[in-house]
Amino acid sequence: MGRIEWAMWANEQALASGLILVTGGIVAVAAQFKGWPFAAYSIAAGVFVCLLEYPRGKRKKGSTMERCGQKYFTAVVKVFGPVTRNYYVRAILHAALAVPAGFLLSTILGMACLGIASAIYLLAAIRGEEWNPIEQKPQERPQVGGGTIKQPPTMPPPRPPVETRKKQPAEVAGQENPVPVAVEAE
Repeated sequence: MGRIEWAMWANEQALASGLILVTGGIVAVAAQFKGWPFAAYSIAAGVFVCLLEYPRGKRKKGSTMERCGQKYFTAVVKVFGPVTRNYYVRAILHAALAVPAGFLLSTILGMACLGIASAIYLLAAIRGEEWNPIEQKPQERPQVGGGTIKQPPTMPPPRPPVETRKKQPAEVAGQENPVPVAVEAE
């Protein structure tokens, strides 16, 4: 049985929790809830989490589907080096970002989701997983003179003999009815 790659699940959970934090923060700031500065913090934290978590990491086995526009965010995440590659750091960072969001009702769901993502990242770090960028392979172009383009076939495909290809007459080609039919004369 295959081994579960927990970092992939943590990435999806953290990205969703960042969106939930932003949504809850927007609701609280727009409604001017008591303690709305915590909501403004939640918007900033949610945007930061979304930017950090948008690029998917490469899986150890199998293929990884890259998100649309991921290569631009991957370059930014790669700049920070071991700080963003290490899942222990991500687990601590997400746990720290989640705490202030717990002081406001509209951002509690985002806090809980980010806490769960932090726990999953901690599990991934304990199991020895690490974030690696998805490297795009250069596409191979067919060479015109290099022998990669093959000549079309010179012989036609085999066909059945002429006798079997001819259509049978309508009377012979019909099916036989297994139930006897009596034709009544008028």
